[in-house]
Amino acid sequence: MADNVKYDEEFILNSRGLKLFTCRWLPASQKPKALVFICHGYAMECSITMQSTAMQLVKAGFAVYGIDYEGHGKSSGRQGYVHNFNNLIEDCFKHFTEICEREENRGKMRFLLGESMGGAMALLLHRKKPDFWNGAVLVAPMCKIADKMKPHPLIISILIMVCKLIPQWKINQNKDIINIAFKEPQVRENKYCYKGPLFLKTAYEFLRVSTDLEKRLQEVTLPFLVLHGEDDRVTDKNVSDQLHKVASSKDKTLKLYSGMWHGLLYGEPQRNIDIVFKDIISWLDKRCSIANSRM
Repeated sequence: MADNVKYDEEFILNSRGLKLFTCRWLPASQKPKALVFICHGYAMECSITMQSTAMQLVKAGFAVYGIDYEGHGKSSGRQGYVHNFNNLIEDCFKHFTEICEREENRGKMRFLLGESMGGAMALLLHRKKPDFWNGAVLVAPMCKIADKMKPHPLIISILIMVCKLIPQWKINQNKDIINIAFKEPQVRENKYCYKGPLFLKTAYEFLRVSTDLEKRLQEVTLPFLVLHGEDDRVTDKNVSDQLHKVASSKDKTLKLYSGMWHGLLYGEPQRNIDIVFKDIISWLDKRCSIANSRM
């Protein structure tokens, strides 16, 4: 870890008695400009996969906090299995709001940064308490599963019925998703990332959550920056465009990246990652500057 970054990790207990891994990266020699809460994608985790993301943000002056969802990374629960997305939302909301309420963090701006499934998480955290967050960076958010990734509607209907009987039935190889999400192969080597088949209940939860978000995009009111690779085959870039068009937010920005895939934060060549983070940090800095000028 760099000398100018303070890193800590801790396990906490959620309301269901499960141990969840949490971590934070803080600037070592300055007070942070604002707080950034990272929401990782499906099968991923925070401390290794998203460390490069956190380091970029800390070097720009932000405090960064992360949590591995139940069934992900170093947290408890069956790996790769999402029984109920609402449980994950509750875990993140409780942990993130407790951090914001700490004495040293009171009055600081609060931003969410979510990629893929984490983008859906960020939007649902916003929906839970609309006026709490000062903004969100949404990276290829899971507002709709790409049509090529979805089964035929008849198959979906059958799977929903079967899901009630055998929710942990495995239906598809997650490795295939990883191969089309990340250009850089080293991303797939992290032992804490789930690489097994997709569970039926997990697939159902993704479909349920993304369908609900797609229908209610107009309810989004917080400032946001949405980023999407034009060659993304996992989540639908057209829904990011739709989010930008129909969201009720007065402050909203859309960035599309030619030739880039799904994993914009760490799955692209470094030159592409640098472009993406320049946009992210510029957007965050501008919102902090506007807020400070009003004080």
